[in-house]
Amino acid sequence: MGRNVARRGVAVACAAALATSGCSTVGSVFGSSKQPGTPGYVGGFIGAVVADEPQAALIGRATLASGGDAADAVVAMAYTLAVTLPSRASLGAGGGCLAFSPDRKGPGGGVPQAILFPSHPGGGAQAGAGGDRPAAVPMLPRGMYLLHVNYGRMNEAQLIAPAERLARLGAPMSDALEHDIAVVAGPLAGDPQARSVFFDNGAPLPPGAAVVQPALAATLARIRVDGVGAFYTGPDARRFAEAASAVGGGITPQAMQAAIPTLAPATVLPARGNDRVAFLPMDGGAAARLWQQAGGNPAAMRVIGADRPASTTFAAVDRQGNAVVCAVSLNNLFGTGRIAPGTGVVLAASPATMPAPLLSAAIAFNPNLPAFRALAGGSGQQGAPAAAAAAIGQALDDTASPAHPQPGAVPDPGRANVIACTRYVPGNPASCGWAVDPRGQGLALGGG
Repeated sequence: MGRNVARRGVAVACAAALATSGCSTVGSVFGSSKQPGTPGYVGGFIGAVVADEPQAALIGRATLASGGDAADAVVAMAYTLAVTLPSRASLGAGGGCLAFSPDRKGPGGGVPQAILFPSHPGGGAQAGAGGDRPAAVPMLPRGMYLLHVNYGRMNEAQLIAPAERLARLGAPMSDALEHDIAVVAGPLAGDPQARSVFFDNGAPLPPGAAVVQPALAATLARIRVDGVGAFYTGPDARRFAEAASAVGGGITPQAMQAAIPTLAPATVLPARGNDRVAFLPMDGGAAARLWQQAGGNPAAMRVIGADRPASTTFAAVDRQGNAVVCAVSLNNLFGTGRIAPGTGVVLAASPATMPAPLLSAAIAFNPNLPAFRALAGGSGQQGAPAAAAAAIGQALDDTASPAHPQPGAVPDPGRANVIACTRYVPGNPASCGWAVDPRGQGLALGGG
């Protein structure tokens, strides 16, 4: 993380400032304007964010500083990741989130609940180009909509706008995206749309180069102006389905309309004292089982499989103790390896033809206070459950450094992002810490 920020910190920070404020004046960039919706509106402790790609974390933090809550920050990060880490989190991705509000009269009644938007088959794998690359229906926009309508505070259009500007003006190539492109550069370059975005004269764009995505910017603009619903119904859905089918995706307008996210109970287990841990029910209960079998001891967690990581996690906690952690994937690095022409959307691989990765996350909370205690997001395909279980166990260990996961505590190929507050929020924000997995290329930010 330090190497990445040191190497390109100025370029990334400028891009994030441009995305969040428009860089219209020096004052607006640094938050001297104290109007709601502008960085610097919130003083003191604003909360914390973590993401596997630094520009997304910067925009998430700016959202908190602008008066947004944890859900607002996560929605802004999700759309930013669709621009800056489309290998794992494009608009085509599916996944799930855990959301917690300490307000017993709020959503969930003071208990975390799950927002599930898993990948859905496109419904017509044989259509277009022989249907040689069956794709999944894009679920990220609908998932973020359901999260926002239940837990968000700001206008959703404000949260999409930073990503739209980054796509239009160009986002610096981060270490995370550079790494993913290097893994699949040969096959990815075979798609004309991907080649025009991520390559220059046949070679991958170099570190720090501007990744300009005008087609994706136009798609984000339509979602921002017309709303998420318009993307899944009517002319926009037909156009997207036709574009996806033109590159073998086989997505139908009917499948677009029918793929609906859901709210679901989290799997809640006891922890130390009055604390409880809620798990995202998208890994077949694997993280929860590991937690129970190990008695919450991170050293006893063991990976249940191994594979190349192709998922990502991101999370936020605000000053009121609201917390959200999400895990998303395209079911393969860069999904089908193709971009739907004219949309800029990297298509996820259909779960009908490729097993979906395990997506794991956890939130620790105290229902009696009620208050937030810790969260962890686990990625790494089959290694995700062990990563999430080990990381949340370490975060709840008062004798350890709670928000700094060590490689030995999170078994390969798993990776973990963590935010922990040993004395709870609301309560004592000075007790909070945050960290991304040191083996990744992400960024954790928080404080005042």
